[in-house]
Amino acid sequence: MSAVPIAVPPLRIRGPALRRALISGVRRVIAQRETLNRINVFPVPDGDTGSNLAFTLSGLLTGALSRRTASAGELLHRVGEDAVDSARGNSGAILAQFFTGLAEAAGRHGAIDPAALAQAIRAGAASARQALAEPKEGTILSVIHAFAEALDARHGVSELRPWFQSALARARQALANTPNQLPVLQKAGVVDAGAQGFVDLLEGIDEFMRGGRPTDDRQAEEDSGDLEAAQAHGELFEGDPEHRWCSECLLIGEGLDRAGLRAAVSDLGASCVVVAGSHSRLRLHAHVSDPKALFETAARFGRVEATKADDMHAQARSAAAGGGVAVVTDSAADLPDEAARRLNIHMIPVRVGFGDQDYLDKVGLTTAEFYRKLRTELVLPRTSQPPPGDFRRQFEFLLSHHPSLVYVGLARAVSGTLQSAETAAQRGHPERTRIFDSANGAGGQALLAITAAEWAQRGESVDAILAELERLKPLTLTWAVARDIGHAVRGGRIPRWAKPVVSALGLTPIARFGADGKLKMAGAFLGGKRIPERFARYVAQRVDRSQRWRLLIGHCDAYDDGVALQRALQNELDCSESWVVETGPAVGAHAGPGALVAGLQPAPK
Repeated sequence: MSAVPIAVPPLRIRGPALRRALISGVRRVIAQRETLNRINVFPVPDGDTGSNLAFTLSGLLTGALSRRTASAGELLHRVGEDAVDSARGNSGAILAQFFTGLAEAAGRHGAIDPAALAQAIRAGAASARQALAEPKEGTILSVIHAFAEALDARHGVSELRPWFQSALARARQALANTPNQLPVLQKAGVVDAGAQGFVDLLEGIDEFMRGGRPTDDRQAEEDSGDLEAAQAHGELFEGDPEHRWCSECLLIGEGLDRAGLRAAVSDLGASCVVVAGSHSRLRLHAHVSDPKALFETAARFGRVEATKADDMHAQARSAAAGGGVAVVTDSAADLPDEAARRLNIHMIPVRVGFGDQDYLDKVGLTTAEFYRKLRTELVLPRTSQPPPGDFRRQFEFLLSHHPSLVYVGLARAVSGTLQSAETAAQRGHPERTRIFDSANGAGGQALLAITAAEWAQRGESVDAILAELERLKPLTLTWAVARDIGHAVRGGRIPRWAKPVVSALGLTPIARFGADGKLKMAGAFLGGKRIPERFARYVAQRVDRSQRWRLLIGHCDAYDDGVALQRALQNELDCSESWVVETGPAVGAHAGPGALVAGLQPAPK
């Protein structure tokens, strides 16, 4: 009697196992983010590929991968959507498009067989390549393509793990070949960081398939000399003023024209253009000289949300220097550009809105443009704190290059910005992230940030920096004088009855930051003539004239008056150094055009 063959059920990949495999892969990439940052030299050596990939994939952990689902197709669909929403950086946007293309090809089936999965992965690889205006070999694209082509299921798959491992080996070979494809990698002695991140993802999945537990960390395999070479290579980036801003936004709509958007952005002269997503949600990434022009172009194609623009010059300086304490502030600080560059102070923009349009302060909307809008728009501007995600992304990047950081924030009493930073710190590395309430804004906040950065540049510890900030906090003084309180009244900062009283008496009100960080009325001038000179005398009478001072003057679209105030204060006080800057929307939205701000701090001895 002949044996009856036993039918072997076909292999199927279901939602629960796929979810655990992806979690293992994502955790591996997140654990490797600092190594990826250190070897990041292409397309620009700004040292943030690991942070961007970690931020992108963290969105999956808190989104699609946090919820159990029996359907593999439904899981991939959610992964694609979440990847587009959380994508950061060039490699993050490419990876998001890979997941989106994979999900679209896989459909929403409950289980997926190896042949269908291989076909979907090849579709994802093609979709990722199509997302770029100028695809380059030797990048994550090459490794994704090698992995996809190696997943051959035409003759059946009896076991998943050997099938997957064979493709993983091809991906590793493609990764090792990236320096031969991109001279910049060969010169730095590293492989492509984005491509390494994709291999890390695959290796995490492989670890799950072998039955191992995902690790939270592992030693970098790269030789330290290679890492130092990559960091040194980062110094070369300083000379590219044409594409300073790594800019991104999310577009929402129906029937979004991906090809048209990519062409329009390329016409701006942008580089590293990636358009990832579906016909209803797109993530746009590009390196540009003017983020505002990019976001305005994007708005022609859909509703723009979640804008961001990172200063790659500052990132490159951090990647090349590293070692010491990083200093961060927000755009409420009237920080002189020269000081920010010299001291490598990082700035997180607050949000400014006119009607339905939101902007990144001093990035997506310059201060001069803000005042032009303030004079002409019918709607009042509104300012709001950066979301915790903006802080978290910047903190993650900086902590991959520095042992700790200090954030010098806008006074807690006048804004929720400090709380947003605290939320981000608690979700990241609270033991390495120190949040300092400046109890100040505008010039005073900027002077404290400058002091912190000077001490950090000297190699002082984070505790020493904080101790000096605490010492200077009550000695750092900020006054403001407003020629027209109409904006503050309309915005609800001052009661409505105050405007007719002030107008009838011909008063020019004076305000100052108190020790508690609240902005309070301090006095007023009768009439509005010779305000800079009178303001200088008022301030000088309330400080120690025997003290040598640092001076930071802010003006709200009133440069000549700002210079006059600077000169008048220099005549009244012994000033070691002084700056004149244009005060941003944090003050200007309420004080209005013509307002002046004086920030003073004892000069360092």
